[in-house]
Amino acid sequence: MTKDILQDLLSSWEETYKKGQLTLWIFLALKDGQKYVDEIKEFIVRKSKNTISCEEQSLYRNLRKYEHLDIVSFENKKGNKGPNRKYYFLTKRGTELLEKFIERNIKLFFSNEINNLLKK
Repeated sequence: MTKDILQDLLSSWEETYKKGQLTLWIFLALKDGQKYVDEIKEFIVRKSKNTISCEEQSLYRNLRKYEHLDIVSFENKKGNKGPNRKYYFLTKRGTELLEKFIERNIKLFFSNEINNLLKK
C-alpha cells in the first residue's frame, strides 16, 4: 500500500475517532469542575495534547442536547468582562453516565489482555 493511501486512511479513521470522542472529552472537562465553553475547549485541546479540537458551535450544540437529557446543567455567573457566563457542570445523572461509560469502555484498555495486544 502506498504511503499516501495509508496516510489518507489513517487520517479518515482518526477524524471519525475524534468526532466520536467529543462527548467523552466534554464530560471529562466537566468532571474536573464547572467550566464555560472557552474553558471546556481549552481543556480538551490541552488534555488531548492538541490532537482534538472542536468548534464552539459544536460544543454549544452538544451541551444543549445534554441539557435536555438532564446530563448537563449550568449556572449563570459573573464573567471577568461583560455579561454573565454559563458555567456548565455534570448533573448527578451525567456523573453516573460518565462513570458507567468509563467502566464499560475505557477501563478495558487497562486490562492485561488488551495491553498485551497493544504491545505486539
